[in-house]
Amino acid sequence: MFRWLYPAWFLLCVILFFALRGMEDPSRPKGRILSIEAGQRALTIARERGIRGYEVVHVARARANEGAAEERWVVLLDRVPHTRLREAVVVELRASDGALLTMRPPVR
Repeated sequence: MFRWLYPAWFLLCVILFFALRGMEDPSRPKGRILSIEAGQRALTIARERGIRGYEVVHVARARANEGAAEERWVVLLDRVPHTRLREAVVVELRASDGALLTMRPPVR
């Protein structure tokens, strides 16, 4: 009886793999860029504005009505080697398309 358990489990996994392959991944909702893309976009924007020698330190999503009316990515950039945020820059991007909302120093 147990010798059929592994092949049955394998068959169930194959069936579920093909049945669920078109479904949306809940960790990647439609309508917003991913956090990695937001970090890369913020770094690109900073370089275009002449801010060089920085790297992404942290990326966080802020929901609508958490300090602003729309959902956004808040990206923290700091100079390399890190300056304990003395020379850090905060870049806020619109979550839907990665458009620049604001660039500012961090609030202390």
